[in-house]
Amino acid sequence: MTSKADAVTTFRTGAFKRRIAWVFTLQLVAVVITCVMGVYNVAPLAAVLAVMIIVIVLGFMATQREWRPISALAVALANWDESSGDSNLLSPDKLARGTDADIAQLHKGLYGLVNRIADYNQRERNFTRDASHELRSPLTVIKMSIDMLADEENLSDFGERSVRRIQRATREMETVVDALLVLAREADTGLDSERFVVNDVLVHELDAARMLLAGRPIELELEEPARFALQGSRRVFSVLCWQLIRNACQQTEQGRVVITVLPGAVTVSNHADPNPAGVTAHPVRVFGADRHGFELAIAQRISDRFSWPLELQTKPGQENVARIRFPKPLPAEPVEA
Repeated sequence: MTSKADAVTTFRTGAFKRRIAWVFTLQLVAVVITCVMGVYNVAPLAAVLAVMIIVIVLGFMATQREWRPISALAVALANWDESSGDSNLLSPDKLARGTDADIAQLHKGLYGLVNRIADYNQRERNFTRDASHELRSPLTVIKMSIDMLADEENLSDFGERSVRRIQRATREMETVVDALLVLAREADTGLDSERFVVNDVLVHELDAARMLLAGRPIELELEEPARFALQGSRRVFSVLCWQLIRNACQQTEQGRVVITVLPGAVTVSNHADPNPAGVTAHPVRVFGADRHGFELAIAQRISDRFSWPLELQTKPGQENVARIRFPKPLPAEPVEA
């Protein structure tokens, strides 16, 4: 049985160039002969012009015939649907035996690339489906169990602190899973596209964050000098904002985290208190805004994926600012037609 590799070796290297060279050589010879016949009055001028036109047309047709395999390859590549995973249109078996070896090699390379893309899409679908089910289900069970445990009476102080730690870790694990699933999927999120008001989403995220920060000397504040909406995925926006809020809370041990909604932008800044009340010998640790943590890495990747520019800045007074800009903000209230 002949393999595909053996089939490729039967193609002649440089066949396309040689055939094109023969076409133009014969065309040049025919034109020269015709011109000589016209100069010496062997043939009338009308016949000379007619022969030259016929030679040019035949040369064009021969060149177009030699270009046909490349045109067929371009059409097959344009008609290929990566979501279907069908790569038969680009199969090297469909090439003619006299195809140039360079064209055959290009065909084979595109066929391999198409198969790898199809395999990658299949792995992505399997991962997102399995991870979404196998990771979310245990997290849901843990959240329900912790809520039931938190309602128990006569819990010791140590038990209450442990419950809060588990709740915080569960929430962080849930956001990490959401972030990884968002990044694992393709950039096209048309199925999740919806119109949502940024301010309303931030209010919900801050309510959840305050519950997790219970017992820590950090205040969360929302300033709303502006209101606007976005057309996109509410879940993606929530994951992005939560990563920035979480990073700002980790940059200080005591102080305020202020989320400000500006026209077409959202800023998250932490205002650390370097000298907490009753503590003077050991100032609070403050990290710069350029700290490369997991939260910022996830936020930066989401920002790059959805074209929401993320800017990090350190200001005087131990203030670190993360600003997200949205190129296409919408009015908070839909405009009636």
